[in-house]
Amino acid sequence: MKKSIFSLDFKVRDYECDIQGVVNNAVYLNYFEHTRHEFLKSVGFDFAKLTASNLLPMVYKAEVTYKVSLKSGDEFISKLSMASEGDFKVIYFQNLCRKKDHKLIAKAKITKVFVCDDKPYPSKFYLDLLDEI
Repeated sequence: MKKSIFSLDFKVRDYECDIQGVVNNAVYLNYFEHTRHEFLKSVGFDFAKLTASNLLPMVYKAEVTYKVSLKSGDEFISKLSMASEGDFKVIYFQNLCRKKDHKLIAKAKITKVFVCDDKPYPSKFYLDLLDEI
């Protein structure tokens, strides 16, 4: 992963675990998404205002590699970096690492695009805004 530009602490809650006693695989997507939203808030990006203007950020592709299972009570850190791909795609690289030993739990490559009136919208405005951080 490129150098992270944002990190967020988490603690696994009981209800996030499945019958096997580990975090359900779908919950990891929530961790990744929550991290992206908190990152945007931290740089003053108004997600609601953007959406109200009919410019919709959409997940285009999500690739997740699961390495080690999290269990109830585990504390971990979510780290984020990003890049662009062409004129339309923004790539988020995200890692979840256990706090106690820094072991990689899961990693993701999330590709997002912007859509306006059901058509792809260039992501330059977004990347320009984030270049300021």
